[in-house]
Formats: sequence, structure tokens, C-alpha cells
Amino acid sequence: MDCCQNRKPWWRRWRSGPDEARKLKAEGELKKVALVGNPNVGKSVLFNRLTGIYVTVSNYPGTTVEVARGKGRFGGEEFEIIDTPGMYSLLPITEEERVARRLLIAERPNAVLHVVDARNLERMLPLTFQLIEAGLPLILVLNIMDEARRRGIRIDCERLAQALGIPVVPVAAALNEGLDLLRKKVTEVVARAA
Repeated sequence: MDCCQNRKPWWRRWRSGPDEARKLKAEGELKKVALVGNPNVGKSVLFNRLTGIYVTVSNYPGTTVEVARGKGRFGGEEFEIIDTPGMYSLLPITEEERVARRLLIAERPNAVLHVVDARNLERMLPLTFQLIEAGLPLILVLNIMDEARRRGIRIDCERLAQALGIPVVPVAAALNEGLDLLRKKVTEVVARAA
């Protein structure tokens, strides 16, 4: 059975007004947090840390591309967490990129976590700029900060956040570092967008 069978088409949900948003919330639809980023930046590790045990992996409708979904609690509220396939650009070339882009457009997450490898920040910022230009409720997550520090890489997160105009959160998902701050930033971004 198609997971979206009983949902309104995305263009109606996207253009919904406040009354429709209240109705969807009353029906029990969880707010969504999508993880996006290049392959091999630690998205799946972060996804596992944010969701804990409950995880559902399924193929995206009409494809063989897997999308993981789970639930996580941030600030007393439960969210649906979506781990999208790896992508390098919003202009898709691969099927994985097409699925990730379609997911962002169709599901309109309440927060998008762009997970990057802090050791290779410069190479990953073009996707950040595309996500900002798309007007998504974005948080830049600098993952693998422990290894970046060991290599002597220092990133001024406050200055980077000011330059980009979005929250920037340093984490080391494998070590559980920075996740409380990330959860706090997610709740702030979602509250601002509401």
C-alpha cells in the first residue's frame, strides 16, 4: 500500500493556510525533520542517534531507493525523522538525488538538517547555498567535528551562521557530542516557521 495514498497532493498541502495546518496537526501528523547531505557524511549515524530504536526502512514509491524514517523526541515533542538518500545537488543526476529532491518538495519538512563533513566544509557548501536559495527551514550540521579538531581544523560556527543566515551546529554524532544543542535548534527553527 502506498504510504501517501490517503494524503492530499503535495501542492495542496504546500499552499494550505493556517486552518488546514491546524487540521493536519489535529489529525496527528507529526512535524518532519529531514536529513540531507552528500554520501558518507554521517547522516545515518546522526539519524540513529536522533531516533533511537524505532526505525522503518522502505523503498520510496516507484523506486528501489531506500528511505529510512523514525521518530525522535525534541523538547518534549515527537517528530518524524527522515534520512534521505545522499545528494550533491538539488539538480538531480542520480535516482538517489531525484528521490531526495522529491522528498523535500513533496513532504515540505518543518526543518532540514544539512549534514556535512566538517573536514571538507568548503566542498559541501554549494549544496548549502542551494538549500538556502530554495527557502527551506535549514540548519547546517557540522558533523565529524572530533576528527576535524584532531586535524587542527577550527571553524567559527557563530561567524559562519551569521554569514549564511542560518543556524550552524557542530556535532560528533558517533560520540553523541552536540546532539542536545542540535535538538534545541530544531525546536527553535520549527517554532519560528509555525
